[in-house]
Amino acid sequence: MIIGLTEKLKNDFGITFKHPALLDEAFTHASYVNEHPRKKLKYYERIEFLGDAVMQLCVSEYLYKRYPSMPEGKLSRLRAAMVCEDSFSKFAKECNFDEYIRLGKGEEKANARQRPSLLCDIFESFIGALYQDQGKKGVDQFIGQVVFPKLDMGWFDHLLDHKTELQELLQKSGEVAISYTEVTDEGPEHDKQYTMTVSANGTVLGTGQGHSKKAAEQNAANAALKKLNAK
Repeated sequence: MIIGLTEKLKNDFGITFKHPALLDEAFTHASYVNEHPRKKLKYYERIEFLGDAVMQLCVSEYLYKRYPSMPEGKLSRLRAAMVCEDSFSKFAKECNFDEYIRLGKGEEKANARQRPSLLCDIFESFIGALYQDQGKKGVDQFIGQVVFPKLDMGWFDHLLDHKTELQELLQKSGEVAISYTEVTDEGPEHDKQYTMTVSANGTVLGTGQGHSKKAAEQNAANAALKKLNAK
C-alpha cells in the first residue's frame, strides 16, 4: 500500500477505502511496474479509463441540475473546461496526489511527477478507484469538496454570464428595469466579501456574495435564475 495516502484521504476528505489495493493500482505508473516484475503489480491506465467516464457523467449531471436554464452549447463548453487536463492536473496538485505516485527511476529523474498530463491521469484513475470502491455517491461527495466549489471561486467565470442570461429571460416579453444593489462589504481590504441583490422593476429576485462586486452580481443573477426557473 502507498504509505500515507489512506491516512490523508481519511483526514482531508473523510474517505476510507474498503479495497486499498485499488489505490495501489490508481497511483502506480507503468515504469514502476516494469522495474518490479516479481510483484505482479497493476498500473493505472485501465482504471483511468473508467475514471474519465465517471467524471464526465458526474460533472454533466451536476451542471444540468445547477443551471436549469443554460442551453446545451454553454453546458458543453463549461463541462469541457472542468473535465480537461489543465483542470484535472490542478485538482490533483491541490490534493497533493503528486506526492504518492509510484514511478520508475527514469520517470522520477525526468520529473514526471510534476507533468500535467500525468497528474491529470492520476486524478482520473483515483476517481475510477473511488467509483469502484464506493460507487457514484462516493465520487459525488469527493468532487463536491474538490471540483464543484471552483465554480463559486470563479475558476470558470469566463464561460458563465448569468447577468446576460437573466436579462434575456426577464425581457422576453418586453422591457424590464433590472438593477444591482450593494448590500454589504465585509472583511479586510485584501479579502473583501461583497453582498449584492438583483431587482426587476423594484422587486428583489436574488442575492449573491463574492470577493468582488462583479462576482457577487453574477451570483445574485444565478440565484434569481434558480428562483425563476423553479416556478
